[in-house]
Amino acid sequence: MVYADWLASHLEDWTVTTRGDLVEGFPTHYIRINPTDAKTPDPHADPNATMIQIANGGGLHMARQIVGGDFLQLVRLGLRAPDDPIILSSVSVIDRVLRRDLPQGPCWRRYNYDGYGQKADGSAFDGAGVGRSWPILTGERGHYELAAGRDPLPYIQALEGFANAGGMISEQLWDEDDLPNGKMKRGLPTGAAMPLCWSHAEYVSLVRSRHDGVCFDRIEPAWRRYVAHPVPSRHEIWLFHHPPRRMAQGKILRVILAAEAKIIWTVDGWAAKNSTNMKSREKLNLWFADLPTGTLPAGAVVEFTFYWNIEQRWENRNWQVAIT
Repeated sequence: MVYADWLASHLEDWTVTTRGDLVEGFPTHYIRINPTDAKTPDPHADPNATMIQIANGGGLHMARQIVGGDFLQLVRLGLRAPDDPIILSSVSVIDRVLRRDLPQGPCWRRYNYDGYGQKADGSAFDGAGVGRSWPILTGERGHYELAAGRDPLPYIQALEGFANAGGMISEQLWDEDDLPNGKMKRGLPTGAAMPLCWSHAEYVSLVRSRHDGVCFDRIEPAWRRYVAHPVPSRHEIWLFHHPPRRMAQGKILRVILAAEAKIIWTVDGWAAKNSTNMKSREKLNLWFADLPTGTLPAGAVVEFTFYWNIEQRWENRNWQVAIT
């Protein structure tokens, strides 16, 4: 559970901006993506400062200015409470930026600046366009409303209203005023895929969830651990592909490697050095060691390197993690 607790404890660090400027009064909210380079990952990519290039013609933007409803899955799966303040703030933001009220009911766009969808004149996406409203997102919102203790029936009815005469649900709906000559009508399908089985599955899941009184795919152990009876993470984790430069005071530094090694480390600039042997977890094909950093004061710096036992060689590089 150490790894799961660590991931859960960093969700806000990695995906929440505190400088959002899309909606006045709501500076703190989830962003859609905090981009990083897979070849040179930044363990502290700042949600307030990173940039994102939207691949479907949406342009280059500050990541904090791109929002979507993806964070609702944190509630649906049982990782965050529906009344968590950042969740509530994020709901307010997407409702002002992405929500469209259609004749059948509310629907949401995937994210702002989305370029995947019919153009303003109703012509098809050809590498550029405008992302329209997706019925599946009405279903996802219905799951959030259920988790928050409200009846999702209006969202079920909206999904049913989005379907055509044959009961098929489209990928996207036209969410602007009607175009001349009936080319596009508000609330009706665009030229996007129909049926979109993903949308139908979301509808079925929401009907089942309402029947059960709980989100169909809520992970009960996660909900108990992170919502009903929250368990804080006691560790910061260090990996070669995710080497943090700092960690919160009071946490234990866990180092995880793919091969057996000895960690040589210091907290006083090598005036004294310590040696820690790593333990094996054969089923996970990894080695780990916990450094006793929990009592170190803020401002201390842990510095370490590795001696690879099988190859009998030094790593020839040191890493540092500052206590904050």
